[in-house]
Amino acid sequence: MTRLILILGDQLTEEIAALKRADKDSDVVVMAEVAEETDYVQHHPKKIALIFAAMRKFAARLREAGWDLRYTELDDSGNSGSIVGELLRRAEETGASEVIATEPGEWRLIEALNEAPLHVTQLEDDRFLAAHKTFEEWAKGRKALRMEYFYREMRRATGFLMDGDQPEGGEWNYDAENRKPPPDGVAFSGPMQFTPDAVTEEVLALVEARFGKSFGSLRPFSFATEPGQARRALTHFITHALPSFGDYQDAMLDGNRFLYHAGISAYMNIGLLNPMEVCRAAEAAYREGHAPLNAVEGFIRQIIGWREYVRGIYFHEGPDYPRRNGLNHQRGLPALYWGAPTDMRCLSRAVEQTRDESYAHHIQRLMVTGNFALLAGVNPAEVHDWYLRVYIDAFEWVEAPNTLGMSQFADGGVIASKPYISSGNYINKMSDYCKHCAYDVKAKTGKDACPFNLLYWHFLNRHRERFEGNPRMGNMYRTWDRMDADRRETVLTEAEGFLGRLSKGERV
Repeated sequence: MTRLILILGDQLTEEIAALKRADKDSDVVVMAEVAEETDYVQHHPKKIALIFAAMRKFAARLREAGWDLRYTELDDSGNSGSIVGELLRRAEETGASEVIATEPGEWRLIEALNEAPLHVTQLEDDRFLAAHKTFEEWAKGRKALRMEYFYREMRRATGFLMDGDQPEGGEWNYDAENRKPPPDGVAFSGPMQFTPDAVTEEVLALVEARFGKSFGSLRPFSFATEPGQARRALTHFITHALPSFGDYQDAMLDGNRFLYHAGISAYMNIGLLNPMEVCRAAEAAYREGHAPLNAVEGFIRQIIGWREYVRGIYFHEGPDYPRRNGLNHQRGLPALYWGAPTDMRCLSRAVEQTRDESYAHHIQRLMVTGNFALLAGVNPAEVHDWYLRVYIDAFEWVEAPNTLGMSQFADGGVIASKPYISSGNYINKMSDYCKHCAYDVKAKTGKDACPFNLLYWHFLNRHRERFEGNPRMGNMYRTWDRMDADRRETVLTEAEGFLGRLSKGERV
């Protein structure tokens, strides 16, 4: 009996669960580029190009390996426009009534497959270290689901950076050593770049024609689109950047978009790299004396700690998670997130970089674009939509918890014990943006005052009832209360004036 084996655009590995269950002699593999997946949010053109090029190359590898594969390109005349539609079309062609799929990383698509008029079996995606059951057992009975404790369990389970049953070096977490301000110079040319081949160029032409008006620059396009290239990119990072990654992972430079970051998260998320092989390569660099412990621990923590944890949260919390708005923020996303001019240098540079590269590192996302949206009271659904659209590594299982939980506190504290907010002082400490800014980061009030300084206190004041009892925020409120009453009034009045101009679409 023929079955259809569904492979999605972020499941591009021979080790995916559905393929491991398949029978090459009788089953038919189905892959499809469909409008429903390109259009449910207006993805960055680079993201669409990466996925389509990698899909086409993966399909070619499967055919060479002897699989019967039915592939639908976006412009094919018979394209139904949806994953379920393509399954129905291929079922009619082949006589199949059963589908084997690997569970998607998005509730929207999981539910679509559940409702399909076919017998669809969704297998858990076993590319991840923590199965759903593993995470649920860890979470059961806990008052707070904090990443640090989950991470320790993952360290024990994998043995990465362990000395017997104790962490290498005696500490689980070396984050305190990974907060150096930006260096004077960066001895790393950035992530490895690849010249598009014929397959990729064909995809680029398609994306240019269909999505040329979407936010984001398609060219130059230099991403890896096959596993061999992705592994070369990993080796390039391990060799040339990992030794300094830890020290400067939180730093930001006006003239350098990548510093010592790897830029390989998208490759892991679509299947070109296995996360465990990435961690093994990083650990080997430490064992061989090539990279220090703080750098390697910080890098591995992002993968087996944070990446696994946010996926666990996404599935644990359920389909309503992306719609939560715990602080009842309702302001529309400001036009500056789409490139409208702003005098705030940090935001201008972060958005410009996002437009050009479909990339920004975690501190630019959390403490610049995310911090501003939270302080300004932007509706988290619109912030979530923006992050999902613009970043090449953004898939809902990883993006939603990072945005709604970590960045916007919209989940009410499931992920973070307090909101990640800061005044301009943090950005000034961790970057050189403020040196080139029209605003004065040292000014607390007045026409030149950094908007982050005003909005920081405005946020705390309007959410006082919610946060003044938080043990980690008491000092903030005590500082606010010690201010002269007239100064507090000035801060709030100027913050309101700024937010009013922001809502009117004026340049800020």
